Parts: sequence; C-alpha cells; structure tokens
Amino acid sequence: MKNSSRIAVGVAGAMAGYVATFLLFSLADFGDQADPITSGLLALFVYSPIGAIAGVVLASWLVTRSGKDASNSGLARNSLKSLGVVVLLCVAAVATYMGVAYMTATPWLNRNGANPLFVFEVRFPAGMKVPASPQGIAIELQTDLNTMPGELTPAGFYRDGDQPVIAGEVELAFRTSHRQLAVTIQGQPSRTYPIGPSAWAPHTLEFGTWQRLSDGSEIRYRAKWPGKT
Repeated sequence: MKNSSRIAVGVAGAMAGYVATFLLFSLADFGDQADPITSGLLALFVYSPIGAIAGVVLASWLVTRSGKDASNSGLARNSLKSLGVVVLLCVAAVATYMGVAYMTATPWLNRNGANPLFVFEVRFPAGMKVPASPQGIAIELQTDLNTMPGELTPAGFYRDGDQPVIAGEVELAFRTSHRQLAVTIQGQPSRTYPIGPSAWAPHTLEFGTWQRLSDGSEIRYRAKWPGKT
C-alpha cells in the first residue's frame, strides 16, 4: 500500500477513535454528573484525543502488518505521519472558524468600554443665519451599520470672521469606512457631509483640514478615544 494511503487510513483511524471515545464517554456517563461542563470538556480535550491516538496506532498497525514494512519503526513512522496530518487539519479548522467568526462578528470599534467620539466643527458661509444655541439644529451620524444622534457643544460655537461655526460630537460605535454626518437646521435643507476617518478611526489631537460642500459650508473633524484628550 502506498505511503499516502497508509497516512489516510491513519487519519481515518484517528477520527474514528476520537468519535468512538467521545460517544463511549458520553453514553456510559463516566464523568462527574454534578459537573457536566467539566466532564464534557474533559471528554472533548483529554479522553477523546487519547482515543484518537489509539485509533491512529491501531489503524497504522493493521496497515503496516499487511504490508512489507511490518517493523516497529514502520508502525511508529506511519502513526506519527498520520498524527501530523490530523494536527494540521485541526489547526486549519480552528483557523477557518476564527476567520469566519471574525468576519461575521459585530465590528465594534471598542469592545472594552466607552466608544470613541467623532468631534467636529461645521463652518457656514458668511451671512448665513445659524441659531446661537442647539435648539433648532439636529445632528445625526449615518453609517452602513447604524445611525447615531449627535450632541452639540454650545461652548464651542464661535464666529470665524463673518462665518458662524457650530461644534459637537457623536459616538463612533462600529468599524466602518462608510460614514457621513447629517446637519439639519430648522427651516433649511439638510446638509450631508461625507467624513473620511479610516474604519478604525485612530485618535488624533488636532482637527483635520476644512472640507467644503457645494453650498459653501465646511466641516473638519477628529476622532477622540476614551482616556485621551
């Protein structure tokens, strides 16, 4: 029998030994019935792998015995090769699972606490009427994953020459590069500003450059992470 066939038989023996040991352990209630979780973990990660090793050795012995190389060295060599393939398959399966889990998991920006903030200023054209307080102004962050209302910062309102400037912030909850900020002033058309921090929105100390809309209004912004200024 070819070497690759012997390895395949060993791998099949390992799988059979693993499953058989797990079923035997489960059906015979060998574990601690008062602690089924620990018993299940022992079955999965201790007893069943021992059964897999026994299955490899048994399958390799049967194959080696029927071939020309029936020595102990041939049995050990085939068993080790089969176990190596099993280990590689397990590593590949775990890596695939972790990759799929990562790709399909909710892409939170910060899983460990408060979300980072998107801090912004909007500068309007000279002569435009803008409320001196947050009343009458609505802010909303829009992404492909969610929408989030923003909060204005009245203390940050100022005039840049003849141009009124409003300021505020909104939480960044998700990792996405598809973000825009909608600013609606009562009695005026809503303005939507494309915003371009990366999907991870790294913390920055200074505002970026002003970015202009076609109506002459402008926005600048930065990301502020918890615990940083």
